[in-house]
Amino acid sequence: MILKQSVVDVLMFLFERYLGDDDGLENSSVADERDTIQTRLEQMGFQHVEINQAFDWLEDLALVSDSKRLAQIRATSVRIYSEEEKALLNQESINFIGFLQQSGILTTVTRELILDRVIALGQPLDTEQVKWIIMIVLHAYPGEENAFALMESLIFDNTYTYIQ
Repeated sequence: MILKQSVVDVLMFLFERYLGDDDGLENSSVADERDTIQTRLEQMGFQHVEINQAFDWLEDLALVSDSKRLAQIRATSVRIYSEEEKALLNQESINFIGFLQQSGILTTVTRELILDRVIALGQPLDTEQVKWIIMIVLHAYPGEENAFALMESLIFDNTYTYIQ
């Protein structure tokens, strides 16, 4: 029996296995080892199309994260979510992102990068999936080590409350 896996499932697996810890491979090493990792993923039951999309998503994230074109947005600006973003994110996820920004875990730049990566996936996400996308983005974005550690604590310690 083949289980339907999504690109997010592949990303979560890659993050847990290869990207998420200090001893794991870095983004560039994952790209270098793509063929080997892809074969392992296929043996585990992940579909070829989703695996390729996940690797492409990670490569695009690395390009955007390294880009110097990310401009700071005024902290006093109000973020209005587009219809496309609202179709991909439920209200709980939008509230969670707002909570993270109000808490200082996300900056306006990292918030926009997260939303860019959500749009790049092009599929509706639940809040648990959004949390993993946030973790992957914070891990990949230079200078966000503290935000990543705080986010990791929030997710795995379940010690947060926010308005849903």
